[in-house]
Amino acid sequence: MIAIIKRNVYVVALGIFGFVQSQEVLTKQEALNITLENNYDILISRNSVEQADNSQDILNSGYLPTLVGSARSNYIYSSLREGTQSNASIGLNYVLFDGLNRKNTYKRLKESYNISEIQAQQIVENTMITLFTAYYELARLEENERTQSRALAISKERLKRAEYSFEYGQQTRLDVLNAEVDVNSDSINYLDIKRQLANAKRDLNVVLGKEVNTEVNVDTTVQYRTDLMLANLEEYAISRNVELRQAEANINLGELDVKISRSGWMPTVSLSGAYAWSYSNINNAFNPVLGGMNAGVSINWNIFDGGRSSTNVQNAKIGIETAEIQKQQVEEQLKRDLNNAYETYTNLLFTYEVQKKNVETNLRNFERTSEGYKLGQINSIDFRLAQVNLLNAVLARSQAKYNAKLAELQVLRVSGILLDNRVY
Repeated sequence: MIAIIKRNVYVVALGIFGFVQSQEVLTKQEALNITLENNYDILISRNSVEQADNSQDILNSGYLPTLVGSARSNYIYSSLREGTQSNASIGLNYVLFDGLNRKNTYKRLKESYNISEIQAQQIVENTMITLFTAYYELARLEENERTQSRALAISKERLKRAEYSFEYGQQTRLDVLNAEVDVNSDSINYLDIKRQLANAKRDLNVVLGKEVNTEVNVDTTVQYRTDLMLANLEEYAISRNVELRQAEANINLGELDVKISRSGWMPTVSLSGAYAWSYSNINNAFNPVLGGMNAGVSINWNIFDGGRSSTNVQNAKIGIETAEIQKQQVEEQLKRDLNNAYETYTNLLFTYEVQKKNVETNLRNFERTSEGYKLGQINSIDFRLAQVNLLNAVLARSQAKYNAKLAELQVLRVSGILLDNRVY
């Protein structure tokens, strides 16, 4: 029986180092597709883009004429007159020239639509980071749950060994008590991981737009990009980073605001036309239907508006200066964020490689300790220390593995190429 227990301890220990996942998993691409389809923030952003698209339509541009119809019919009753009077008209108005206000306002609507698309992209990028943060946290906890489960199994096998050895007089009661304490400690850690795992599943389901208690398992494999060079990423960031693109769009809006404000200094030329008709029936005397058409051109020029247009132009110019300052600020922050993100990423990749080697070293140490423990050459305290060292090394490797991947995604986000990424 003791020999069987010895073998079980060694086999379970090897299980810490590697595990083949057999459960059906939600792949990273499937998770992304579901999120793009169901996530609430993304759905709201799409509605905002649709509203902006409607606002930039020709129907909201001011370029189309207005057509107004009216009709009225009066009934007259008095001691002298009785009957009805009716009239109707239809009028057409069209602005021929308004100081380019209409043209620049239309351009501003299109630029606002462009900004809404940039903001929607920013929401998608941020949501993707939130998604994979939740996804990889769940993956890490799934790995940790298996690791803690095997650590608990090792401690339980050690307790059985201590109990059998105590029965045969090979170990003391203290060895049994120490083994019991370690089983209790590992049990608490395992229950805590199970709790964290359940919470992580709920967090992921919220991002996915699913019912929070939907069962979900994820892929714990990770691939890293091998083509990320800082110089190339800087070029991408200048043209594709959403914060910088939005800052540039705000400058464009300011320039259009100046042009719109200047239109207040110029005349407005309008074309109008109307057709009207009327008839009456008073005291049973039918008057013929009268109708006619008129058309004309009008010019309105607010020669002096109390300085309102001048003030609007000055404020719009100040707005451009502010937007340009904000762009410079964004550019400097972007350089800092990209360099920080890239350095963090490379450091975490190095850390991951070190942690992998650390696991290999601790595994070899545990294997030798296990052999010595089976032969009675190593006491239970040294065995436990080797077990804990291996456990901590595996947990640290798992943490480093996902930290490096999340750092890579941050590099891609800052560079503006996260949406083009296909390695998750």
